[in-house]
Amino acid sequence: MSFKNLSSITIFGFADCPPSDPLYKETVEIAKLLAENGLEIVNGGGPGVMRAATEGAHAGGGKAVVATFYPKYIENFEGKDPENKADKEVIMNNYVDRTMKLLELGNAYVVMNGGTGTLSELGMAWGLAYLYFGRHKPLILYGDFWFPIMESLVSNMRIGDRPGSLRVYRIATTPEMVVKYLEEFDEELSKGERENPHFHTHLIEDGSGEEAFVEH
Repeated sequence: MSFKNLSSITIFGFADCPPSDPLYKETVEIAKLLAENGLEIVNGGGPGVMRAATEGAHAGGGKAVVATFYPKYIENFEGKDPENKADKEVIMNNYVDRTMKLLELGNAYVVMNGGTGTLSELGMAWGLAYLYFGRHKPLILYGDFWFPIMESLVSNMRIGDRPGSLRVYRIATTPEMVVKYLEEFDEELSKGERENPHFHTHLIEDGSGEEAFVEH
């Protein structure tokens, strides 16, 4: 299909999975299907799920954009993967600005399995979606393992006291479900049932970091 209101999707996930990992292969499939439906794929420019997202974008005849930064003192940060051959690179000054740029560039988010970095990205995306409820960007958690995780969070934290926070995400278990949820969101925008979400742009504009753009 051709999306009327969506143009790009940011994919978050585990940096350390090799191409032989089922998670890597799932990401390629999702990104490929999204690209076949005319969506640009955004990721953090690293290895693992990020590289898989770029690979899937190209396999689907689409383009990939990465937001990166080049640290000097962060030992556990994966950095830019030379095998992640995106079409465009946006270079940020630090890890936090990179995260915010990834949130800005995507009209929606797909969160795969991952580690602490993925959790931080999920937390920021989820928190912003609640704060800007009604103008929020759709948040799709991929994989049935998310069901017990989200149930545990709701039962053990005070998330249930804020019902809107439970309405900003969906859990998908197939690439086709991801597209279906995005189609539903796109249709809501077309009917005027939702406002177009631009809030992340304002957050970036309030910052002082400079960006560098690299065409590949």
